[in-house]
Amino acid sequence: MQDLDKNLEKYAELLVRVGVNIQPGQTLIIQSPLETVQLTRKIVQKAYEAGAKYVQVEWEDEGVTRTRYEYAPDESFSFYPEWTAKMMEQLAEGGGALLNIKVPDPELFKGIDTWKVTSATKAMAVARQTFQSYVRTNKLAWCLVKAPTKAWAAKVFPELPEEERVSAMWDTIFQMNRVYADDPVAAWREHIAKLKEVQEVLNRKNYKRLHYKAPGTDLSVELPEGHLWLGGGDTNERGVYFVANMPTEEVYSMPNRTGVNGKVTSTMPLNLNGRLVDKFSLTFKDGKVVDYTAEVGYENLKALLETDEGASFLGEIALVPHDSPISNLNRIFFNTGVDENASCHFAVGSAYPVNIQGGTKMTKDELIARGANVSLTHADFMVGSAELDIDGELPDGTVEPVFRHGNWAF
Repeated sequence: MQDLDKNLEKYAELLVRVGVNIQPGQTLIIQSPLETVQLTRKIVQKAYEAGAKYVQVEWEDEGVTRTRYEYAPDESFSFYPEWTAKMMEQLAEGGGALLNIKVPDPELFKGIDTWKVTSATKAMAVARQTFQSYVRTNKLAWCLVKAPTKAWAAKVFPELPEEERVSAMWDTIFQMNRVYADDPVAAWREHIAKLKEVQEVLNRKNYKRLHYKAPGTDLSVELPEGHLWLGGGDTNERGVYFVANMPTEEVYSMPNRTGVNGKVTSTMPLNLNGRLVDKFSLTFKDGKVVDYTAEVGYENLKALLETDEGASFLGEIALVPHDSPISNLNRIFFNTGVDENASCHFAVGSAYPVNIQGGTKMTKDELIARGANVSLTHADFMVGSAELDIDGELPDGTVEPVFRHGNWAF
């Protein structure tokens, strides 16, 4: 790895200029683990250099989080502070931006009662419904990013000596975010342009249905009328272009809520904010999960699907070629924000209203009527592999290959 301090400087600038794309006079909230303080301080500096009016860091510590689940009274897990939810709403309403360094320890809740995590997750989702609606309709610029922690690096690089793992993780993060390019910002703009080209092809195709076939998978996914494919980044309501996930390699849209039928099998472990689910399958009928299995984390999967009515329907469909930068690293990262960009994936739970024409102006009932799913949750899971084939049905009924052996067929 090249000089760490120099690359942290480039990475921080990238996150500020491309990720949240800070504008003069803006407020920024950074949600950061204590372990990533070196990067976080540089992000704060770069944000002020870009003209930010105020930067607030919300520090997070998984040791503190774990302590709550071990020692807090039962009523703690149905509580979420209203003032925190209101702060996030005011950030969005005031034109602010959010940058979240999201790297949960895959083993954080090992040994903790599932109901505690499920209750706390749902309490947060209920309290933050308004803010999440702002996120899903791009009212604000937001970005989820990655940085090493000891626990995450140990899970991803268990074969390395302990003292080498975090360094290896930094090297990998810099690679997947194009930090080693002479001009990372220019490299990202070129990458986004390529994703936009794929997005435009899919929008012109206007597929009625996609059919997935792979070992353990035989799934038909109907797409609603007026659906839109997006990729790379998007524009918030103030006209500022931002990239919501870094890294990103996907183009994504929404399925028709009641138009999913068949069975799909996962190809990577799923980290549900510190709870692992692995080797699982979902069976759908008229859009709803009617059966499911999991060799690891069955209770965690069950709790996810029972979050609310919408949690057992799909809200997102995303395409990522198997021959792509993160996939070619040939490593599982136990972090959805990374693994989903190495693999085709779906998400159970809420759809993004931006994925249907006029969706950002629709009520929940209007979204459901148009085929979009609505839920408190949104959890991506990976289904891509070198054995995945996808066929697309065009509006005239013609069927053509979209993916063959995990990669684009056109």
